[in-house]
Amino acid sequence: MDDEFDTVVAAVGPRLREFRRRGGTTLTVLSERTGIPVSTLSRLESGQRKPGLEMLLQLAKAHRVPIDELIGAPASGDPRVYPQPYTRNGMTVIPLTRNPGGLQVFKQVVPSGPADLEPDPRSHEGYHWLYVLSGRLRVVLGDQDLVLAAGEVAEFDTHLPHWFGNADTRPAEFLSILGPQGERFHIKASYRKCGAR
Repeated sequence: MDDEFDTVVAAVGPRLREFRRRGGTTLTVLSERTGIPVSTLSRLESGQRKPGLEMLLQLAKAHRVPIDELIGAPASGDPRVYPQPYTRNGMTVIPLTRNPGGLQVFKQVVPSGPADLEPDPRSHEGYHWLYVLSGRLRVVLGDQDLVLAAGEVAEFDTHLPHWFGNADTRPAEFLSILGPQGERFHIKASYRKCGAR
């Protein structure tokens, strides 16, 4: 077991250098993104220093890869994601992906509640897509107050103050996809003209 651990740790430095070079990033730019000094990054890449968990998390986010890919952890053989639900602003949030820095997908459940609940819109970096699975979701976007039903979709820049609430007597469930600022969905479709063979 120790041999396997030592092998993984010894390979971290070269993997860090490879991810940085593959992304065309200099040590200086990576330092600015992570807050880790250039000298420390250099020692990490050369294997003269072992990274702690906090550094690995910052580097995984900067390179937009899961931490296990960054360190080259042996495959567990189990591809399933075991989401850990949590509660935020009265909503149950279930993470469905493990993709730090990239697109993140969540299932969210808004419990039934008073229809006259006062919205408290917030804004942040990023871009948001949502798809209502069931129930009726109240969405406040800037000065718009909308109600989305099952099967409806919305997308918006999260710099726009926004808030979600329930517009029904039963819980509302929706999928959220959050992306970094400037990232958009890319839809690829092919079609045939009517009468084409």
